[in-house]
Amino acid sequence: MTTFKELGLSEPVLAALREVGYETPSAIQEQAIPPLLGGRDVIGQAQTGTGKTAAFGLPMMQYIDPDTDVVQALVLTPTRELCIQVTQALRAYGSTRAVDVVAVFGGAPIRNQEAQLRGGGHVVVGTVGRVLDLVTRGSLLLHDCRYVVLDEADEMLDLGFLEDVEKILSTTPSGRQTALFSATMPPPIRALADRYLYEPLIVEIASATKTIDTVEQFQLPVETREKAAKLVEVLRAEQPDQAIVFVRTKIRCDQLFRTLRDKGMNVRALHGDLTQGQRDGVMLAFKAGRVPVLVATDVAARGLDISTVTHVINFDVPTSPDTYVHRVGRTGRVGRSGRAITFVEDRQKRELEAIERHIGMPIAAWSAGASAKPAPVTERPRRHSKPHVRHAADEPRARLVASGGRAAGIEVADLVAAITHATSLDGEAVSDVTMLERFALLSVPADEADRVIERASGVEVAGHTLALERAGA
Repeated sequence: MTTFKELGLSEPVLAALREVGYETPSAIQEQAIPPLLGGRDVIGQAQTGTGKTAAFGLPMMQYIDPDTDVVQALVLTPTRELCIQVTQALRAYGSTRAVDVVAVFGGAPIRNQEAQLRGGGHVVVGTVGRVLDLVTRGSLLLHDCRYVVLDEADEMLDLGFLEDVEKILSTTPSGRQTALFSATMPPPIRALADRYLYEPLIVEIASATKTIDTVEQFQLPVETREKAAKLVEVLRAEQPDQAIVFVRTKIRCDQLFRTLRDKGMNVRALHGDLTQGQRDGVMLAFKAGRVPVLVATDVAARGLDISTVTHVINFDVPTSPDTYVHRVGRTGRVGRSGRAITFVEDRQKRELEAIERHIGMPIAAWSAGASAKPAPVTERPRRHSKPHVRHAADEPRARLVASGGRAAGIEVADLVAAITHATSLDGEAVSDVTMLERFALLSVPADEADRVIERASGVEVAGHTLALERAGA
């Protein structure tokens, strides 16, 4: 078995890895780290959860000169959530070398980010729109940036960011080293790579579908009135290092959080009614390992990539098999084992049967100390359709991004209905809806955009809690 040391990483970087608990490299890390350390451009085709942040981040930490106070590396991300996640990971990887990592993204004061950049910053992680804004203002100088990463490039394409990505790349040195990571490789992404990468090594991790073959999966029949007590019993029996307990609604989330807290457990809640600052605080505490149990709605199933999660408990059966796969995929990360336990009320047996058909296997019964053979759970391929809702209005429009998408079981009509109900807008005011795999794009009247973001964020749609922001932020 290959070790991180055998990949060529230096002792300070290896020390940081030991601190975060990484033991052996994943497939993407094993194949991408050596060529990146050797200065090669790399295209990595791999799903989320395969360890790609470390694949590009560890060579980056080894490359950076902490004594040179200029921006030496740039990571572009399509969303704020991914930007925060990558930043936290890179700070951990660079902790032993005093590498300064600055995050820049929309929805936060740009002046604060400009001040951070003036104060230093060896690595900048940012959303495309905010990075371009800072470059245009002259606040972010990239002429010394010789390591550039495009993370989740296919999502940048879906969001319409490729032109802005090219503008940013044009401000970096022509001799830079470039890495591009993407779950899929549609023609526009391939063309971008052809234009901006030099003789790249292509690293493709098998399977175009997401598998979770390191997760033991169980079901537990429960009575409605006994669910909370049964959860306490399961948590005490399983003794998880870290567990995410998924519930369908934010009301249930708060109720269960209080129940567990009153039982003396160290637990936090994560749902759409929290402010962005509160959500960031909860996620930081959980990712840092200070909180062993997180009670969450499905807002946490998107973008949470924490290798130390040992257990997922479905307190409520997911409303769709795809949601089950995404929830269970929060454990068993980067080659580690995990356990998933689903509570099943009598009225939810049909939903459980649909999940079993979807994953192609029965789910074993849980009991204290129970074991199940690790079994693969595979997402079925989907058509990349883009349904649209037309409108007749000709007023200025604003483009918004909504969390969730086809993978969360959300339909266009559900999304439009939820937004119009929350905002009292006419149905035709929400238009040009594009439903993608993990998020949706939509247009609303420009003068209503802020109100829509405020009022519709936190609304439940098909068991998923919406979070909205302006596209390109």
